Amino acid sequence: MTELKGALIGCGFFAINQMHAWRDVKGAEIVAICDRDPERLKIVGDQFGIERRYSDAAALFADGGFDFVDIATTVQSHRALVEMAATHKIPAICQKPFAKTLSDAKAMVKACADAAIPLMVHENFRWQTPIQAVKSVLQSGAIGEPFWGRFSFRSGYDVFSGQPYLAEGERFIIEDLGIHTLDIARFILGDVTTLTARTKRVNPKIKGEDVATIMLDHQNGATSIVDVSYATKLGTEPFPETLIEIDGTLGTIRLSQGYRLEVNNADGTTVSDASPKLLSWASRPWHNIQESVLAIQQHWTDRLASSGETSTSGADNLKTFALVDAAYDSAAHGRTVDIGAMLR
Repeated sequence: MTELKGALIGCGFFAINQMHAWRDVKGAEIVAICDRDPERLKIVGDQFGIERRYSDAAALFADGGFDFVDIATTVQSHRALVEMAATHKIPAICQKPFAKTLSDAKAMVKACADAAIPLMVHENFRWQTPIQAVKSVLQSGAIGEPFWGRFSFRSGYDVFSGQPYLAEGERFIIEDLGIHTLDIARFILGDVTTLTARTKRVNPKIKGEDVATIMLDHQNGATSIVDVSYATKLGTEPFPETLIEIDGTLGTIRLSQGYRLEVNNADGTTVSDASPKLLSWASRPWHNIQESVLAIQQHWTDRLASSGETSTSGADNLKTFALVDAAYDSAAHGRTVDIGAMLR
């Protein structure tokens, strides 16, 4: 297979994980990087041996010489960069949150569709080994038809030390973390018809909300709760684990702390270890997320090579992004939001 050449735009906190993962991906390599900060550009370029370095994305696209672009910048620049990729007909991966608004997200999806290029959102949580394990059990029919679920990420971990900008936004936990948890809920139980949310700011040093509780009505009739918090102090810190409970007509699934996967049905109780692999460049407790970065980037590479659509395509991610917007609307106005109406 011919190796695909990629360019990375954005050399910040999380992009280091993406660069490590690109080294391990089969069938692709990063040949150019871009960042407005010369120090970050030098650090990443030197660490990963990338000769082509740009401080301006327009110059990067003008020079070309790559088959796809991985946009790992903050959300403010996403629309301009995705539309730039579309103009140059370069397939694009875009970091989450995908856009500032749902209308921007729709415009970005349309731009890439009009240019006939693939667009994938780096929504990697669904690619975590334990999440995939839950999905596999559900698809096996072991617990019958699911009718209720809970997707929980509650932590007291200090995310602001590594990403201080998170404390400055008017929106925080739903946009930054809840988007992943909502996507997991969609991945496991299917698309959502209506949503109701409540939020709270516990930490007085931040501008946005750090706690959210969201109830989802799924198209298949199931109900689920998505609850996220960065204000929860526990005896054993679960960060960065997503805990899952699924009730079905024939049994239950429980993914609990420590990646313990328990399946209960008429045949009894089965317990297994759904722990992620510790990659050579990964470190605990981040290894769960780091492994999923490799998984989604390999997925992108395989799909790009075969001209197939990715599971977190821009079009699909609109359905997750709509849940984020709906959650903020519901929390602000104390109402239930119709998701279908938002997507029309």
